[in-house]
Amino acid sequence: MNLKNESYVISIGTKNFTERYYRNTTGWVKVSARGRKFRMTAEQVLNHVLPAVAGIKPNVVIKVEHHDD
Repeated sequence: MNLKNESYVISIGTKNFTERYYRNTTGWVKVSARGRKFRMTAEQVLNHVLPAVAGIKPNVVIKVEHHDD
């Protein structure tokens, strides 16, 4: 089982939008609700993920998917 960062996709969203975060060979990538791609640092990803995990933002759902290549 591959447990590296590259094998996970993080989805954060509400009923109106969903953003996805994943890691590729060059670093972290955010895919916005409109489909735009942005490069991110690991710290920026945590700044987006942690409030959702902590429950600070109401009605935000976080989902983590694992896949083996």
